[in-house]
Amino acid sequence: METTTETTGISAWDRYFHMTERGSNLGTEVRGGIVTFVTMAYIVVLNPLIVGTAKDINGNYPGGGQDIGTAIALVAAATALVAGIMTIFMGVYGRFPVAIAAGLGLNGFLAFGLAPFMTWPQAFGLVVIEGFIVLLLVLTGFRTAVFHAVPDSLKYSIGAGIGLFIALIGLVDAGVVRPGVPLITFAVFGELAGWPIFTFVFGLMLMIILVALRKRAAILISLLATTVIAVVLESTQKIGAANTDPSLPGLENPTGWGLTVPAIPETVIGFVDPSPLFQFDIFGAFGAIGVLAAGLAVFSLLLSDFFDTIGTVTGLATEADLLTADGEVQHLGPILTVDSIAAMAGGLAGTSSNTAYIESASGIGDGARTGIASLVTGSLFLLAMFIAPLTKIVPYEAAAPALVIVGFLMMTQIRHIPFEDYAIAIPSFLTIILMPFTYSITNGIGAGMVSFVAIKIAQGKSKEISGLMWIIAAAFVIYFGVHPLKELFGV
Repeated sequence: METTTETTGISAWDRYFHMTERGSNLGTEVRGGIVTFVTMAYIVVLNPLIVGTAKDINGNYPGGGQDIGTAIALVAAATALVAGIMTIFMGVYGRFPVAIAAGLGLNGFLAFGLAPFMTWPQAFGLVVIEGFIVLLLVLTGFRTAVFHAVPDSLKYSIGAGIGLFIALIGLVDAGVVRPGVPLITFAVFGELAGWPIFTFVFGLMLMIILVALRKRAAILISLLATTVIAVVLESTQKIGAANTDPSLPGLENPTGWGLTVPAIPETVIGFVDPSPLFQFDIFGAFGAIGVLAAGLAVFSLLLSDFFDTIGTVTGLATEADLLTADGEVQHLGPILTVDSIAAMAGGLAGTSSNTAYIESASGIGDGARTGIASLVTGSLFLLAMFIAPLTKIVPYEAAAPALVIVGFLMMTQIRHIPFEDYAIAIPSFLTIILMPFTYSITNGIGAGMVSFVAIKIAQGKSKEISGLMWIIAAAFVIYFGVHPLKELFGV
């Protein structure tokens, strides 16, 4: 029987998660959690293809073995496990509708920037150190203070930039935008060719119409309908996976599906024990590559994780209208604490640093406003450990329209930026454009911070720059200058 208060009649569950207060209900939260999971379930497939296929200095795959198939299965299981546990933790403690999973970019740095020069346990040890440092910064209040030190207009530009960034991710995932020479190409050889592209266009148009008509569950309806069409097309047309690697002869099947071929799997239930990955050597990397090189690696991980999360949380909170009257994110401290622990958990479990996912915006776009949505998403990630084959049914081309539409919704935050004031408009502009152009939230934030401080100095208004902004700008100058520093010190 539901516990209620005599004054309001609202259950303790409702009060704790602020469900009624935030204008939501249980059905909306469950739906939003499902949408977020479906939109980012690809990480259970993609992270193993990045981390699980890389070798360390001894030629071993994660888990210490020589079998790439086993390594991929281990990383997939660990990816789902950590994502599930940490996303549920975010829901319960952070009470915010954001999912946690292995960070893209961070996993690439781990696989290709660290592992080849040390053992996997040593590489995971650096991730644990980075997460521990971020946690200390949260517990001391420094990370929250940094959030408050950022000017409001730059916060809005972060949200708008993330909107463009995730829209670009959606277009790339769908194959509409592809890496090319000199910069990018449109679809397949400049044409919207192939059934997968048709699937994306159909899904995008359906979602545009439903969202414009303000239909409830517009994103989930479109996503499910498009997935059904994708499965039917694959079963009847036998399209297969794409191969657009220029190094391979003939560019075989350039109009095929992206990462996931949408077919009903023969096997649904299966479980892999990820415990062989749970190995880490905290300080081993400092002996393997030297103190300076290891320190720079930790700094790069730290800065990227630190500001990616601040940018993500800012953008999501603004989009969900979860900012207080003075512009603060509700429950910011717990949210950042969970994210910091997630970074450590990724290192401990051998999946790479885990962090808040901007794809959570798809669930927010479908109505999610509370941590209940995260409970749903996290539970589905844990379920994915046992029914991993089912996570492969939804192709990129069916999920990508949600990212494009949510990108639009987040881009609308640009209206809050005073573009008549160049001192803030130019840093905001750089923040917005560099996120999609460099495929990095951190790069965009860094360019905005550094240019903001530089303009204030040039205007003779250095007194308007807070102490923390000086520190942030200096940290980003070092971040952008890591390569020259390595050359200078011979690292």
